[in-house]
Amino acid sequence: MSASVLSDILEKTSGSILLAGAGKMGGAMLAGWLAQGCPPSRIAVIEPSPSDEARALIARGPKLNPAPSEVSPVAALVIAVKPQTFREVAELLRPYVGAETLVVSIMAGITIGAIRSACGGQVVRAMPNTPAAIGRGIIVAVPSPDVNDTQRAVADALLCTTGAVEWVDDEGLMDAVTAVSGSGPAYVFLLAEELARAGVAAGLPAELAMTLARATVAGSGELLHRSELDAATLRQNVTSPGGTTAAALSVLMAEDGLKPLMERAVAAATRRSKELAG
Repeated sequence: MSASVLSDILEKTSGSILLAGAGKMGGAMLAGWLAQGCPPSRIAVIEPSPSDEARALIARGPKLNPAPSEVSPVAALVIAVKPQTFREVAELLRPYVGAETLVVSIMAGITIGAIRSACGGQVVRAMPNTPAAIGRGIIVAVPSPDVNDTQRAVADALLCTTGAVEWVDDEGLMDAVTAVSGSGPAYVFLLAEELARAGVAAGLPAELAMTLARATVAGSGELLHRSELDAATLRQNVTSPGGTTAAALSVLMAEDGLKPLMERAVAAATRRSKELAG
């Protein structure tokens, strides 16, 4: 999204943008807003222990930890705190939320109903992932029925600064979304770790093994991003019959290989997301 598009959307609304939580994900969103044209004077940040990175962003103009009376009516509240702390944090945030405030949550597991009950406002529940830090995230968002078109556009503009946004209508999909894309980067990083470890076991020096694994995972991800071919076709293009890749895939694609393991992993993450809802 260009800066002009974000600015145009925000010009259609009045009030401030309040970010609750300026950790890794909240900080990435704040950096994206500032980079893409959101006036710093319209942003306020609630963060009791800001990192050096967050302080550097806040030094560009957003208010830090203002009282409700010190900010203009909040057009959008973005909640980027850990879900385990939400109950406590919600009590502090409720005074900032008016009848027309859009509340955008990026917390795993916390439902629209729970957010609305604790904070009020019209709610968009979203799940980003950590590539948001470099503007390459993928975010899935679901609105409550009372979110109007303007509020949805504002939510989309705020989320798009860190990656692509997919919208769904069924909140029931969000636990699986969390398990696939929210937690998914950790699976990919684990793949790089284990590929390097296997290289060491096969005789490579540790540093070279990690260099090869890291570059292979990163390069393959970029090829998948840029290519019009699907993942299965790209895999098949690497695999010569009877070759080395085919030998490895015969292990990974066995009945007890990667497929059932990944299904169990995603199922476990899905269950945990549901448990976080309480």
